[in-house]
Amino acid sequence: MPVPKIIPFATAPAFFKTLRARGQRLVQSHGIFDLIHPGHVCHLEEARGLGEALVVTLTADKFVNKGPGRPYFNQQLRAKSLAALACVDYVVTVPFTGALEAIECVRPDIYCKGKEYADPDFDTEGNLPGEIRAVKKLGGQVRFIGSIKYSSTKLLNRHFDHLSTPVKAFCESLAGRCTRRQFVEAVESFTSLNVLVVGDTIFDRYSYLKVQGLTSKNKIISGRFLREETQTGGALAVFRHVKQFTRRVQYFSLVGTEPWAAAALRQHVASAQDLTVREPGFTTIIKQRFVEPLVEGAEMSKLFSVNYLAAAPPSEKVLARLEKKLLSEIRKADVVLVADFGHGLMQPRLRELVQDRASLLALNCQTNSNNHGFNVITRQYQRADVFTLDEQEMMLSAGRRQLDFAQELAALKKKFRSSYAWLTRGSVETIGLRDREPACLCPPLERDVVDTIGAGDAFLSVAALAAAKRLPVDLATFLGQLAGAQAVKIVGNAEPISKTTLLKSGMSLLNF
Repeated sequence: MPVPKIIPFATAPAFFKTLRARGQRLVQSHGIFDLIHPGHVCHLEEARGLGEALVVTLTADKFVNKGPGRPYFNQQLRAKSLAALACVDYVVTVPFTGALEAIECVRPDIYCKGKEYADPDFDTEGNLPGEIRAVKKLGGQVRFIGSIKYSSTKLLNRHFDHLSTPVKAFCESLAGRCTRRQFVEAVESFTSLNVLVVGDTIFDRYSYLKVQGLTSKNKIISGRFLREETQTGGALAVFRHVKQFTRRVQYFSLVGTEPWAAAALRQHVASAQDLTVREPGFTTIIKQRFVEPLVEGAEMSKLFSVNYLAAAPPSEKVLARLEKKLLSEIRKADVVLVADFGHGLMQPRLRELVQDRASLLALNCQTNSNNHGFNVITRQYQRADVFTLDEQEMMLSAGRRQLDFAQELAALKKKFRSSYAWLTRGSVETIGLRDREPACLCPPLERDVVDTIGAGDAFLSVAALAAAKRLPVDLATFLGQLAGAQAVKIVGNAEPISKTTLLKSGMSLLNF
């Protein structure tokens, strides 16, 4: 019987080894192939003419980083479409983001890329040099081919419905003012920034339960324990995000001396980056959330939370140590990013210090269940060059529920004499303001939410860097929204946002 065209990734290396042993010259093309168009057909036909068998490797759905609604067609349909082409001999769906694993799987004699990649400036993600090295290491060669050029992403963005109307309108408008090359250059410019992250270290503990129902006597939820994981949250999550964009970042915080906390901190903060004060009398913060296992396609169900926090603020002696260390480092930073969760670190004297000494102060003064009504931005700070807050924090700041949010944000920006101000409104929109620029209203870029914990911190991390580089407010807001869109797809702060994913998503959304 004839061999099926679609080969499983697990068995593909052995299969292609057999073909090579028979003397067949293997040609490989790799991509997403979300929408087969004439450019693809011409490329693949030309590739097939270079050898005895053409293998098309396809990025699996989970690893497509093209932004919301992508891929438009799932991997089964994409593989089937490719296999239907007479010029394609074999199709393999690859469970990795990049092409290196695909190259290792096939070990091609010839690896084909579109002619546009012959121009180094076209490879905005910088992946091609690694692909070329991998091919040559395996004894193959790279060829740039194709006579007709189309873009699947551009066709989808213009003519298909994978983007909501507000998202499409915003991205198309931004694309008219910012090219994809300029977008990449803006993100790459963050590498030159010296950043100091200041704030409360929080460890988020997720305890997964199988809910069994209510107990018969007390009517309380009964659950069977499944597993547990501890993640880095609070300002430490912000630090991890920022670290993806610049290595020139330091971390200032306060933790206890628990051995587990020291080990966890060392995993993420190098000695040269660590300005954290360890205090035996301080309780390292843990927020334990009891949750149900994640169901694909649904937001995580949280049952209840238990917080481990110090009841009293740090002593004057500890505050003096903190003040001395912060004072010696703060002037070295281009931007001081303060994530104030109201859990003890940011006492009045430290708040005054960052307001007085930071060259650029980016602030989020957060409201949560522990500090509700007390950690209000207008009561704790008088200055912020850049700030972000959410609806609840804005209402507490204004002292009323019914607001004209854009007007209230403008008033708060004026009060703080800020350069940039952002109000994140979750599934509604994000409002961005900057002097002498029209207000920016950016819709949410991701509708399929897994967990909203940490999304605001991700937005702050990237938007603050954009503000430090004085980017236009629409571009800065877009960058923050891209970070938030990644964060809501991750449980808590299990991993930092990816610079590569942000770049790919942004370039895809700006391709009109």
